[in-house]
Order: sequence, then C-alpha cells, then structure tokens
Amino acid sequence: MPTSFDRENVDVAWCPGCGNFGILKLVKEVLEELQLEKQHTVIVSGIGQAAKTPYYIDTHMYGVLHGRALPVATAIKAANPGLTVIAEGGDGDMYGEGGNHFLHTLRRNPDIVHIVHNNMVYGLTKGQASPTSQRGFVSKVQVGGVENEPFNPLSVALSLKAGFVSRVNIGNYTHAKEVLKAAFLHKGYALVDIFQPCVVFNPVNTYQWFKENTYLLDESYERSNFEEALKKAYESMPMPLGIIYQNSENPATFEMHVRGEERCPLHEVRHDQGKIQELFEKY
Repeated sequence: MPTSFDRENVDVAWCPGCGNFGILKLVKEVLEELQLEKQHTVIVSGIGQAAKTPYYIDTHMYGVLHGRALPVATAIKAANPGLTVIAEGGDGDMYGEGGNHFLHTLRRNPDIVHIVHNNMVYGLTKGQASPTSQRGFVSKVQVGGVENEPFNPLSVALSLKAGFVSRVNIGNYTHAKEVLKAAFLHKGYALVDIFQPCVVFNPVNTYQWFKENTYLLDESYERSNFEEALKKAYESMPMPLGIIYQNSENPATFEMHVRGEERCPLHEVRHDQGKIQELFEKY
C-alpha cells in the first residue's frame, strides 16, 4: 500500500500499512478516471481515522460531527443536484454514532455514494469494538470478548430497498475499483462497504484474514435478483464481495422529490418577491 502523499510537509494521520492509504488511492483514481470535476465534487465526512480521507483529496469537503455525514450529504445534494456528493467514514462513525442516519438515508434514496471503511474496530479512539466487530473480539474495553451480534450493513440496506449495495476488500484493489466506479455511475443511493485492516488496534482482521474469509461473486451472479441478494448478504465465512444488489429501475431520488426537475443550486433560484412580502405581512 502507498504510504506517501504528493505534497511535502503533510501531516499523515495514519499508521504505516493502514488500509486507509489504499482507499484514499482508490477514491482519487476513480474520481480522475471518471473525469469528475473537483469543483463539482463534495466529500462529507464525520469523525475518525477513515473520516480524515477527504483532507488528502483536492476537492470540496465538509467535516461534520461524529456520525452526521449522511444527513449533510443528503442536504448538499438536494441544494445542488448537479454536484457529485460522497459521504465517507468508518464503520463506527457510519453504523454506530451514525446508525440512525444510515437508516433514514436508505429510506430517502439521495443520489450519493456512501463509502464506509470497515475495519471492525474503532481506530481513532485506540481499539474499542465497533458495530461490525466479530463475536469473540477482545479489546481493552471488551476484555471478555464481544458478545453482541455484528451489525450487518448489507442486510439492513437491502431491507430498506437500497438501490445499490456492495462490499469490497481493499486488498483486492482492481476489483474494488470496478465496484466503486459502478457506484458512482448508479442513479440513487449507493453503499460501498470496504473491508480494510487496522494494523495496530485490530490484530485479528488482517489483510490475510480478509483474503481468507471472503470470495468474489462470479459473473453468473444476477445482481438484480433481490431475494438472492438477501441470501448473499447473510453469508459469512466466507463473505461475498462485489455488487450484491443493484436496482436497474432507478426509482426517484430524494432530491427529485424535493426539487423536481430543477437542477440549479438553491442560491440561483429566483423567488417571487411579492409572495415573500405577503408572507412577511401575514405573519
């Protein structure tokens, strides 16, 4: 994995070998290869090691409170539907502190790409179990091992009819890039759950562990089959990688419900000043 940045004197927050380096490279290359203009791209992130990713990408970014990236990303897309909007963060940030927002973003179906760095641990706060930590995982807090059922983001996303649900492993870079590109091209909400190791605070779920406990969906898999996708979402050891489900019907997005066919930014919308004055006088 690359461990350097293009610019000198950059404060690198990640440990050598961290999977975040690969995800950073992945996002940058996909943005470039899809020719997405940086002035029309916004990355929203919360708190955590994964959430630091947009600080190293030359585009617009919006840093928010822990777990709050999704509602802000949804609002940005509604305010300016012409933007490419990304919500990015870790499994704790997105599925723990941001779990409630995750549920309602799925219901709203905004046209955003949701990238989750899933290392099955809280890395920023030094190794507590996260929502996706496997049973038996021992940490400084969970000294007897995790007893809770791991949160399954794929099955939750499918239960609320998300139009694009995927999982990749940053250790398989070429495959991850193919899936992430497809997520950007999808119309509507797109979840990309990315397995990545935390090489310091999670000694269990390593690059080798993810390699041994996952497999790639083959070309015969029908990603538009919802029932089959549900089955795949519940598979474990090994866990499937790829586009688990994609709805080709393109249901209406949140911003379409809010703005209709209007694509211009809200600040460019011209309002009837007479009607506004009437409201002031009435209230």
